[in-house]
Amino acid sequence: MHECAMSVERVVVIFSSIAILLSVALAYWVDPYWLFLAVIIALNLSQSAFTGFCPFEYVLKKAGMRSDAADLRSDAASPRG
Repeated sequence: MHECAMSVERVVVIFSSIAILLSVALAYWVDPYWLFLAVIIALNLSQSAFTGFCPFEYVLKKAGMRSDAADLRSDAASPRG
């Protein structure tokens, strides 16, 4: 099975930044109401910083992606040689 090189946390940051940039571009060229998408994403990132819960991260973990925290736990549990 192919191991994914990107962690869940990195995918969340990349996806969020692309979505915000896309929202700003759509607001500029299509309709200013697209800025609400950027606001929703920013609010979600802010609440996840305080609560530790991110819905998109939850979905990615259910899809089988590994998180940096899981890698740190497995490194700490493995014996040093």
